[in-house]
Amino acid sequence: MTARIGIVLMGVCLILYFIVAGQQAFLFMGTGEPIAIAMGVAAIVLPLIGVWALIREIQFGVSADRLGRRLDAEGGMPEAETELTARGKIAEADAEGIVTRYRAAAESAPEEWRAHYRLGVVQDAAGRRKDARASIREAIRVEKQTR
Repeated sequence: MTARIGIVLMGVCLILYFIVAGQQAFLFMGTGEPIAIAMGVAAIVLPLIGVWALIREIQFGVSADRLGRRLDAEGGMPEAETELTARGKIAEADAEGIVTRYRAAAESAPEEWRAHYRLGVVQDAAGRRKDARASIREAIRVEKQTR
């Protein structure tokens, strides 16, 4: 629930920024100076990129949450195999072996979204956030193809 509130706040802030930046952009472009016009165009383009990025992140979050809930309902989420650190992460000494095993499972079943999602969960628990996001994106892609 906290994440959803944060997303709404980010969206509202982005909309407010877009309004203010849009006003400033038109003021800059109204001067007729080449540099001011360029700044005005940038003040319009940059918020649009921000909106695009926010939409992409929301789509990723919604899709990842949907698959996570589905996998959990099926009883397919990975179980904690070792002691976790105070932050809920896998100890570094155990992480490599566990991640390698889940990676092999995902590679042996490339068209099984559940294997990719489990790999992402384990990678996240091992502190490999970038790899985890890539694996979960792959799970989302594979699941969409198999619908």
